[in-house]
Amino acid sequence: MAAVVCLAPQAQADPAPANAAQAAAATRTGTMSDALSQAGISPAELFAAVRKTSANPSRPVRYTVRSGDSLSAIAGKVYHKQNAWTVLYRANRGTIHWANMISEGQVLKVPALPAKIPAAPSQLGPAPVAPVAAPASASASAPTQATASGSYSGASGSYQACVIARESGGNSQVMNSSGHYGLYQFSASTWQAYGGSASDFGNASVSEQNRVFNNAMARGGQSNWSPYDGC
Repeated sequence: MAAVVCLAPQAQADPAPANAAQAAAATRTGTMSDALSQAGISPAELFAAVRKTSANPSRPVRYTVRSGDSLSAIAGKVYHKQNAWTVLYRANRGTIHWANMISEGQVLKVPALPAKIPAAPSQLGPAPVAPVAAPASASASAPTQATASGSYSGASGSYQACVIARESGGNSQVMNSSGHYGLYQFSASTWQAYGGSASDFGNASVSEQNRVFNNAMARGGQSNWSPYDGC
């Protein structure tokens, strides 16, 4: 009622009554209903305006992602409901591909909290890439062999297995368009530099390729592949 009383003088100050006698009567009786009627405003319209003003507190419409933020943490800040992170995710699909991957400096839209929280996506991030593991029966001393198709999976270490998977997919005789060959995709010059036979380049056995790889690891280390393969 306090809000109505405060707004009433403004209501009376709006359009002047067409009939001076009606205005005088409204002043004498002093009723709020008469005053609003003379101003052309119904009590229902006035209360609706008051409710609309008070029911929509100001909220940020944009949020800049900070270090350590997650969608649930941001939802806790702006909505006081961490489980409302799906609202942010759905509203920012143009900039957020995976729900669990946001970066510092991203500017997110913050829509009004809906009555029903959207469901979470079925997948929150990209599927992890499983490393190519050595068979349980393989050992460092066991001889390695290529299958009839040229596929090889007998790497003795996880780093070696990763390089094979990224470089050749296990095809020991693959030659790419730039002239790189084999399980580890050596160039002809690098192959020879690490002890490979020039005449074998392009048709070397798995054991020879592994020997050249071991030489490369001993002399150049993982830097021969890590910058390119991410192993």
